[in-house]
Amino acid sequence: MRGLPLGDIRVVELGQLLAGPFCGQLLGDFGAEVIKIEDPGRGDPMRQWGREKPHGRSLWWPVVARNKKSVTCDLRTAEGQELVRRLAGRADVLLENFRPGTLERWGLSPERLHELNPGLVITRVTGYGQTGPYAPRAGYGSIGEAMGGIRHVTGDPSLPPSRAGISLGDSLAATYACVGTLVALHERERSGRGQVVDSAIYESVLAMMESLLPEWQQAGYQRERTGAVLPNVAPSNVYPTGDGDAILIAANQDSVFGRLAAAMGRPELAADERYATHGARGAHMGELDELIAGWSAGLPAQELLDLLHASGVPAGRIYRAADMFADPHFAAREAIVRVAHPEFGELAMQNVTPKLSATPGAVRTAGPALGEHNEEVYRGLLGLTAEELDRLSAGGVI
Repeated sequence: MRGLPLGDIRVVELGQLLAGPFCGQLLGDFGAEVIKIEDPGRGDPMRQWGREKPHGRSLWWPVVARNKKSVTCDLRTAEGQELVRRLAGRADVLLENFRPGTLERWGLSPERLHELNPGLVITRVTGYGQTGPYAPRAGYGSIGEAMGGIRHVTGDPSLPPSRAGISLGDSLAATYACVGTLVALHERERSGRGQVVDSAIYESVLAMMESLLPEWQQAGYQRERTGAVLPNVAPSNVYPTGDGDAILIAANQDSVFGRLAAAMGRPELAADERYATHGARGAHMGELDELIAGWSAGLPAQELLDLLHASGVPAGRIYRAADMFADPHFAAREAIVRVAHPEFGELAMQNVTPKLSATPGAVRTAGPALGEHNEEVYRGLLGLTAEELDRLSAGGVI
């Protein structure tokens, strides 16, 4: 879409579920024309995913497929594969998240596609990457989270490894795939050549694991689950309030801890050798948390927050969806946007991030109906006739 920063980029999105399509969502948010290829009659399984289904419809699909065009095509047929080759010849990016080797079996290998379109960026999202002994394995986000290290350090130490309540591994791999795609498009400006972007879920999770590897390699230290806190980072925890709420307070920097101590009416704590430095506070985390909890429990949540904010101490409630809708900061920054939908009316969803000052992204449409853009794409872009469309449709190709 012209006027948006990626308005001159056309993406052909293959694949399904989350890792590939979330990358497509990110590109579409900033204006790329994302042509999503779906299996005729069934479509992406994301059309059925999600806990709540008003009208029998998924509330996840309108988000992950927003700003996209839906085109049906049976990729297992020779004619369907030829349609994709033709689309790839007119695209800047081909995005897929099938198991390695799938595109090659369909005659859509990078080598073949680059013969047709040397400038094509081919973005591939998989569990283990395109190479290595595990590449042929089926790879889901949850497995990548386990292998990448985040599952082992998530949850209460007295319980088995836990998980975040979202598809973290898939989303991270998609985000890195988006970064890689934009880097490859930028490099194409110099070389004129496309390339393959290989985003693996387990590596995307691993990339977020901070100093976990050198801690083991250099010091033999194995990070473990620590519940609501990070080892040796204090104070940074959830603390009780006098009205039964809980507030997260993060004052682990020396100067910030000094401000917290003053707000508590205990400025001497900042000079106490047990709490004066980052290392000392980490070594005495338990007793420091008890001291802060004893103070915070004497104040109602809002009074506590007002005091902490006025004192320059980072603090906040632990939000749920209802809190986000009610928060004036969310409203002021338009963090939640409402999009027209034929069945749900105004559908609320998270807005585009990050915000650009001159050419911001936008949510223009919710996820489309299956095959909604068949005629626009096949006739308008590829030049197929009405008779050809009818024949392909009757044959189950589209």
